[in-house]
Amino acid sequence: MARDGDPDMDDGYGRPDADFADPGGNSALRAEGPGNRRNKSCPTCKRKNVLTPADIRRGYQCNACADAAEGKGY
Repeated sequence: MARDGDPDMDDGYGRPDADFADPGGNSALRAEGPGNRRNKSCPTCKRKNVLTPADIRRGYQCNACADAAEGKGY
């Protein structure tokens, strides 16, 4: 079952974090897959094809914008 009732938080095998693009890494973005393509633009910088529909549902922005907002600029 999905954590907190969120279908994007469970891979169906009881591994709630398995759908992250970089499990254990610094990114909160979701992995790309057949039903979750990286085909959405970042709402902050407008860069195309950096987010998935699951990322958009959560109100996420791209990694570069998230890092900049957290003071981790490049």
